[in-house]
Amino acid sequence: MTIQFINVSFSYPQSGESVFEHISFQLDTEWKTGLIGRNGRGKTTLLKLLKGEFEGEYQGTVSRPAGIEYFPCAVRDGKEYVLSVAEEISGAEEWRVLRELSLLEFPDEALYRPFDTLSGGERTKALLAAMFLREGRFLLLDEPTDHLDNQSKKTISAYLRKKEGFVLVSHDRELLDECVDHILALNKTDVEVQSGNFSSWRENTGRREAFERARDDKLRKDIKRLKEAARRTADWSDKTEAGKFGTRNSGLKADRGYVGHKAAKMMKTSKVIDSHREKALEEKSALLRNVEEVGSLKISPLLFHAERLLEVKELSVDYGCGPVCREVSFSVYQGERVCLTGRNGCGKSSVLKAVLGKAPFGGALLKASRLKISYVAQDAADLYGTLAEYAERYALDESLFKAVLNKFGFDKREFETELSQMSAGQRKKAALARSLCERAHLYIWDEPLNYIDVLSRIQIEELILSFRPTLLFVEHDAAFSRNVATRAVCM
Repeated sequence: MTIQFINVSFSYPQSGESVFEHISFQLDTEWKTGLIGRNGRGKTTLLKLLKGEFEGEYQGTVSRPAGIEYFPCAVRDGKEYVLSVAEEISGAEEWRVLRELSLLEFPDEALYRPFDTLSGGERTKALLAAMFLREGRFLLLDEPTDHLDNQSKKTISAYLRKKEGFVLVSHDRELLDECVDHILALNKTDVEVQSGNFSSWRENTGRREAFERARDDKLRKDIKRLKEAARRTADWSDKTEAGKFGTRNSGLKADRGYVGHKAAKMMKTSKVIDSHREKALEEKSALLRNVEEVGSLKISPLLFHAERLLEVKELSVDYGCGPVCREVSFSVYQGERVCLTGRNGCGKSSVLKAVLGKAPFGGALLKASRLKISYVAQDAADLYGTLAEYAERYALDESLFKAVLNKFGFDKREFETELSQMSAGQRKKAALARSLCERAHLYIWDEPLNYIDVLSRIQIEELILSFRPTLLFVEHDAAFSRNVATRAVCM
């Protein structure tokens, strides 16, 4: 079966701004399709259209089979045992549910716990197993591994590799490489479908952009040459035409018929040259339409007078209900990029909060005096006001702040949008842009890539490798952590 969008346009009635204009594509329901695109490009809206929302509110044709379902689905009663919830959603027999859950390494001891008591990773596994057991369903998987630790991601990746027939929205390069066989890309001006995974899509896109840049450069030179040639030929035609009414050096009158014919021929040549130039201009206008023209990001870290900025000895965090992490020890020296790693719930974020003085702790924590820290929290949901107001609250240079956001893919329209009305990815970009504008000795980032699109993740990675700020961070994007961290502390 196939899913078809033919010349589809859609805009939200409240804003009136177009999300999609005349997009067309086709998917096979047996494909494992990765949906990618910049934050704010319309991935969530496209999922809603695939799901059957907005009927009668879009123009064009959407053809889709029955049985398309969105992940994660709602749970009717979170107080029910996990096994009961999975059986209800799947409609499958108990032995089939147990077998499917075992493929996701779901812990046996959690089967008879209330669903509401599960961790984020456990909920994801339970719902994935239940929904894939439903017969004749095509799943729309909306960031199923977001916030999950690397081990849980590997388990889910291995599980999805054995499945077929889904659309996966993810910003994780490794997951997109391992789990999908087609890419549906929301580009600047259109939507394209390619066979392959994210890496092959990126390689193909890079090759196409290189070809188009070379072709654009050649056409630009050709257009300039043709313009000059057309002007010269037109000038010669005018001079020749004017010569009909003069005399030659010999004193004889010019043959007006011959001269007129010669002038007309020159003018015809000029028009032919102009025609070639117009065709070259038309071809040039079709090139580089989807190139993401984003400049390189910059950061200006402060140098500290001492090498060691931070030392943690046998630190544990306790909010009054027992320690949330085991005793951990590490140091951060100037120029290092230290990544805290470990399973969900091991206390990585709590350690960062303890360093910032925002969590009670035991053990020793030695911070260099007069140390300037820039912090990005895991969640950016509480951001409010306009970007200008946000910049003012943090005493940022508004022009610099907006310039960074522009390089993150923000357009002028979004500069006037309230933060509360932005997508989660756009809000997170605002928090990161604020940190990039702050001059600090130490940058502490708690899952900085949450909700951030894959292309922006690569931008941030390149920034860190270029400017080498001192960084203490937690991040579950394995490729990013592996490429950026100079040292990992396992908790």
